[in-house]
Amino acid sequence: MASADRLFAEARRQMVLTQLLPNKVIDERLIAAMSATPREQFVPKSYRGVAYMDEDITVASGRALMEPLVLARLLQEADVAPSDVALVVGCGTGYDLAVLARLASTAIGLESDAALAAEATKLLAQLGLDNAPVIEGALADGLAKQGPYNVILLAGAVPEIPAQLKQQLAEGGRLVAVRRPKGAPIGQAVVVKRAGNLFAERVIFDAGTLPLPGFDRPAGFVF
Repeated sequence: MASADRLFAEARRQMVLTQLLPNKVIDERLIAAMSATPREQFVPKSYRGVAYMDEDITVASGRALMEPLVLARLLQEADVAPSDVALVVGCGTGYDLAVLARLASTAIGLESDAALAAEATKLLAQLGLDNAPVIEGALADGLAKQGPYNVILLAGAVPEIPAQLKQQLAEGGRLVAVRRPKGAPIGQAVVVKRAGNLFAERVIFDAGTLPLPGFDRPAGFVF
């Protein structure tokens, strides 16, 4: 193993030991998935040295990877099974999708930015994750044709969770996201579970996750 590879492997180990385990992340499959996914490959070269810090990392204008602990706690709450079909809304360069692809049978990435979608497709192919296709489209619309989904992850904060995304959950499906109203200093991570036509929502923890684009309400008419 090259020197840089050893350094990044140690950084992943420290991420687990100092960020995940002390903060109630105990799912062994999830820890293994995050330990096996090279986060440094999904950020710009200038940020690779800080890829495992407990902060969001900018990957493009207005886009960022969620900090590892927020992602881990969201996915742990989603309780992903090996047979699940999952959707990542706003997959960016593909890190969250790569982790989820190691947990689910199929993980589909939805990305509105063509350049990010192309980068994610390239990186996932390099890792040999052939169960994680990336589709370009409007984030707030979801991907109804490929659904329903057992798990939906919103890879960034949104002011509210669109009803059309909830409707794409399968029976018993779980949607995990950070809800952060525009201008709010901090958001709340939530899990939404479907039972028939009912959607039960529970707040999990506070999070300062940066927003996803395309979820603002249209401006109302002014009389």
